[in-house]
Amino acid sequence: MAKSSAWWALAAAWCILAPVAARAEEKGGMQHMAPMTDAQMIESAMKAAPAAVAKDATVIAMNDDRSIREVRKGSNGFTCMADNPETPGPDPMCADGNAMGWIQAWLGKQTPATDKVGLMYMLAGGTDASNTDPYATKPTAENHWVSTGPHLMVVGAPSLLTAYPKSADPDTSNPYVMWAGTPYEHLMIPVK
Repeated sequence: MAKSSAWWALAAAWCILAPVAARAEEKGGMQHMAPMTDAQMIESAMKAAPAAVAKDATVIAMNDDRSIREVRKGSNGFTCMADNPETPGPDPMCADGNAMGWIQAWLGKQTPATDKVGLMYMLAGGTDASNTDPYATKPTAENHWVSTGPHLMVVGAPSLLTAYPKSADPDTSNPYVMWAGTPYEHLMIPVK
């Protein structure tokens, strides 16, 4: 995948969380924050992955016009973004190249490759999401909203998921399959 499309995929995934922010703001739970400096973005992005991965990862940011800017060039194939200050919880993330391809397929509503294992880190936490609907933007009675907390994700390997629970309402303190039965099912591994 081209570098610019990889950046776009991660930035778009980050922005998907904006409806969650709008919900929190409606409840009076959010305040708009001043934009982060590049140094603050790098510091935040590095919290997403283990130090050994984060120190050599590319860090990107999304500009107000939704264009992507390289904040720091990396060398290890991981791309990271800082916490989205518009969401209610911490959600910096890092993804390897295969995970970036998976994110791009998810965002494009296309079937991701099933033979390219990808890894994503969200060690600082994650904004909560539906466990059954890959495109849900708010909790409903039917979409099984879960609290994710700090975790890593293994994507692009459906054959590896057979040993893990696929319950719509999983115990999120143990590994489980998110979005089971969809082309985007993946393994969630809590790291608390």
